[in-house]
Amino acid sequence: MELGLIGLGRMGSGMTLRLLQGGHQVMVYDRVPEAGAALAGKGATAAGSLEDLGQKLEAPRIVWLMIPAGPPVDDTIQRLSGTLAPGDIIIDGGNSNYKDSIRRAEALRSQQIEFVDVGVSGGIWGLKVGFNLMVGGNQAVFKQAEPIFKTLAPPDGYAYVGPSGAGHYSKMVHNGIEYSLLQSYAEGFEILKAAPFGFDLEQLAKLWNHGSVIRSWLLELAQAAFEQDPQLSRIRGYVDDSGEGRWTLQEAIDHAVPAPALAMSLFMRFRSRQDDSFSDKVIAALRNEFGGHPVKPE
Repeated sequence: MELGLIGLGRMGSGMTLRLLQGGHQVMVYDRVPEAGAALAGKGATAAGSLEDLGQKLEAPRIVWLMIPAGPPVDDTIQRLSGTLAPGDIIIDGGNSNYKDSIRRAEALRSQQIEFVDVGVSGGIWGLKVGFNLMVGGNQAVFKQAEPIFKTLAPPDGYAYVGPSGAGHYSKMVHNGIEYSLLQSYAEGFEILKAAPFGFDLEQLAKLWNHGSVIRSWLLELAQAAFEQDPQLSRIRGYVDDSGEGRWTLQEAIDHAVPAPALAMSLFMRFRSRQDDSFSDKVIAALRNEFGGHPVKPE
C-alpha cells in the first residue's frame, strides 16, 4: 500500500523501514530534512512539506502521524486538511490523550475524513521484532488499512479494540501498567544492591529470565543494561514521564478504581527529579525536633 508517514523519530523511522521491508510505498516528512533524506536513501520518498506530502499521495490517502501529543497533532491535521479529501484516512500513532482522539475523529467526520487512533508499543525494538498495535476507530477503516498493521506488527500483535479513542485509551492504561512494572523491578534491584552479599545483578536478572514467575522482556532489558554498566554509574537517576501515567491515574480517580501501585510509581518519578527533596528536609527537621535524631548538614 501507499501511505505517508509524518514524524521520523526513533519509532517513526523504524516503522518506515519495516513498512519498506514489507513492500509498502512510503512517503515521509519530518521538520528536520535530514531525517527524510536518510530514509529516502533506503527506499522512501521524502516530501518537502506537509502540503507537498498531501498533494503527492494518491487518493484515497493514508497519512500516519508519529508526532508529540497535543497541539502538534492539531496543527498538523490543520495543515493537511487543505490537501485531504473525503475518504482519506489520518492515523495518529503517537501517545495522544484519548479524549483528543475522540474530538478529532468527530471533527474530521464532518469533512468525511476518517481518523484512526493507534496505540503503538515496541519502542526502538519494533523494527526488529514488530510493533504492538491497539487500533481504535471505524472498524471498516481498520479493515481497509489492515495490510499496514499486519506489516508493522508481529503475529497476533495488532487488533481492533473499539471505536474512536479506544486505541489510545488502551495504550494509556498499557503505559500505566508499565510505570508500575518498572518501579517494582527498580525497587527490587535497589534492595539487592544494598544487601551485604555483593550480588551480581546481571547474573540474577539472567537467572530470573529462565523459568522464574517474574521473567519478562523488561527483565531481559535489565540484564542487558547491567551487562553494559553493572552499577549503572554512567546514568543519572532522573526519570521523566510523557503523560500517560498521569492520564491513567486520573481515569482511576474518575472511575473510583484503586490504583495505589500506579500512583506511587508516578510520584516516584517526580521524586527522581529532585536533587534534594524539601519534604525530606522537613521530615529530618521534625525528627530532630521531637526525638533529637541527628541531621546531616548540607
